[in-house]
Amino acid sequence: MTLSAIRGARIFDGETWHEDAALVVSGGRVASIVAEAEIPADAELVSSGGGILVPGFVDLQVNGGGGVMLNDQPTVEGLRTICRAQARFGTTALLPTLITDTPETTAAVIAAGRQAVAQNMPGFAGLHLEGPHLSLARKGAHDPALIRPMDAADLDLLLSCRDVFPAMMITVAPENVTEEQVSRLAAAGFVLSLGHTDAGFDTVERYAKAGASTVTHLFNAMSPLGHREPGMVGAALDNGHLHAGLIADGIHVHPAAMSLALRAKQGPGRIFVVTDAMSPIGTDLTSFTLNGREILRRDGRLTLADGTLAGADIDMLASVHFLHRTLALPLEEALRMVSAYPAEAARLGQRKGALKPGYDADFVLLTDDLQMKGTWIGGAVAHRA
Repeated sequence: MTLSAIRGARIFDGETWHEDAALVVSGGRVASIVAEAEIPADAELVSSGGGILVPGFVDLQVNGGGGVMLNDQPTVEGLRTICRAQARFGTTALLPTLITDTPETTAAVIAAGRQAVAQNMPGFAGLHLEGPHLSLARKGAHDPALIRPMDAADLDLLLSCRDVFPAMMITVAPENVTEEQVSRLAAAGFVLSLGHTDAGFDTVERYAKAGASTVTHLFNAMSPLGHREPGMVGAALDNGHLHAGLIADGIHVHPAAMSLALRAKQGPGRIFVVTDAMSPIGTDLTSFTLNGREILRRDGRLTLADGTLAGADIDMLASVHFLHRTLALPLEEALRMVSAYPAEAARLGQRKGALKPGYDADFVLLTDDLQMKGTWIGGAVAHRA
């Protein structure tokens, strides 16, 4: 089997830095990290040209990219466009996300996802269905006409996806999904995420015991932290079994609130970064549509006409910049929040999110000042700056 060795960059394996070392790749997986003097003689040498080599980014909430919204193009080509667009910004594994839509569109996305798996599409790690079983009270930009309770047909469609995707996340609200439904889906291997809900602390605790393991975009579209009713925010921070996605753009959540949450979060569940990216990522689009409604792109914000936030205008590399430069997190922790922690939340932590022997050879080459140089997925170049 052909070996390749990427040399000339400092390497962060997800835990420690390696100096004067090379990343050895074989068959699309990491073989080892070795001193440059110990590179196997039969390895093909690839010069990085300097910089830093870090684990590929893992994004569990990506609504679009490259001019495509998954809701509007629920096809294998739509998935491919989104995956390629996000690779430009270091994302090597993602869950294309369907925002609340019709049963027909949901079925079409699942069918397209099956094709993506069959084709071994680079970057495609599964699906995230964000709705339609959410709360009207916390709908955000989701179309209220499409929000509804989960019924037997919905549950059967989801269960038919058992073991189809490497990961499948489903955002639900207790208002429209029962604890029994959550338990059945969790037992089938799905990642159940609570979001777009007005549920209080005790309800969230019950649903976590039923099998929910994640919280969708912490602080946004959920009951807030109060001193007598801790709400969903309080439950997400206090419950160590819950992971929590966070949009790190400084718009969806104030930087001070982000810092407080990071200090307060109980483990082993972690706070991880999601982009909640929409179709404009990688384009100069100034507007687009969602369920027939116009979304405006202005000053780093995506909003409905009434000012309601509708997804985010940020990519994963920009999120790293924000975490490291604005929140002053150590670079290593910022990188883990976009790689190891989301991989753990999606139960992909034995394949993604680190550069360890046997892991997928998904990595990003950055300059020393964190500018993009290139993205590799499964050992193959997916993007060069």
